[in-house]
Amino acid sequence: MPTTTPRTFARRTATAGALLLSTATAAVLLPTAAFAAEPAPITTHAGATTEQERTRIDTYWTPARMKLAGAMVPEITPVPEDDNTPDDPRPLPANTPDPGAVWTHGGAVNESVGRLFFTFSDGYDGSCTATVVTSANRSTVITAAHCLRSVGNPTAEGTWNNNLYFVPGYRNGTKPLGGFSIKYAATSSHWDADPATTTSDVVAVAGYDTGILVANPSAGGRRVADVTGSQRIAFTKPVKGEFVHTFGYPKDRLNNFEAKYAGSRMIHCAGPARPGPKAPLLWGEPCDMGHGASGGPHLAQFDTRTGIGTVVGVTTTSDELAGGPTSTLYATRLGDSAHRLYDWAQTRWV
Repeated sequence: MPTTTPRTFARRTATAGALLLSTATAAVLLPTAAFAAEPAPITTHAGATTEQERTRIDTYWTPARMKLAGAMVPEITPVPEDDNTPDDPRPLPANTPDPGAVWTHGGAVNESVGRLFFTFSDGYDGSCTATVVTSANRSTVITAAHCLRSVGNPTAEGTWNNNLYFVPGYRNGTKPLGGFSIKYAATSSHWDADPATTTSDVVAVAGYDTGILVANPSAGGRRVADVTGSQRIAFTKPVKGEFVHTFGYPKDRLNNFEAKYAGSRMIHCAGPARPGPKAPLLWGEPCDMGHGASGGPHLAQFDTRTGIGTVVGVTTTSDELAGGPTSTLYATRLGDSAHRLYDWAQTRWV
């Protein structure tokens, strides 16, 4: 690993994308039995609770700032060019494998999925992916826990990311459906682990890398699901070979000058689900998405004509951590812990 400053290292290992870990470290993971035996309460955090803060965050996320979010060195990185891949109104044939391509087929997924922007404690901006899910308050959004905060004491300064902002249907620096600041966020209390002895990778492998958000209404007073529609959500056991569709906003960071993905458009993958050999609680599909795709939905029973499916997991990591074939994107599947987060979130009224 190249020498880095603490600030740069934190951004490179935690920023806006799939959790990555060296092979040597991955071999000592999987203390999952200890986690599974413990209760899993939730840890909550208040975000933009005033009109003044909501306005400040909305103003903060300019087109240029959104385009550069997640750049390794934003001070010298050129603003990415727009991705003008033509839209294709024809529905994608059902069960068509896809290792990674711009989603051009429209449908509800184009509106209910978007980029989740945030600012790290060191002042650098990052992004993940998030999804509006059906809920009682019509304001619930799901993503990955590591998109919201690092492991550690949740009251410690710098644990939670700031300026959380969800842009559904994000495309080339625009907010086609507006932007939504976040009023409340929550993760499993397992994320409160001592960072001196436990990393986010360990907690994620144990199946706790789910984060939940309650979005503020739009500037016009509408709740996010009333603007975007929503995807179904389920907390069921995975089925090997089940055909799953994955969506995200990856942004390659190793070389921003020759990046395959710049976060400009939503990317789609699809294929049969399988467990990670090194992390059997994580299930993935063939996909070449990386950083920035974290938190994106893994949709079962996805109808390519309507763009509606059921969120059964959120992107957590790649084959570097979970094992399996190269270019596999793994999800934290939604179980009891995620269900607790969802039940809490959908009862928060905004």
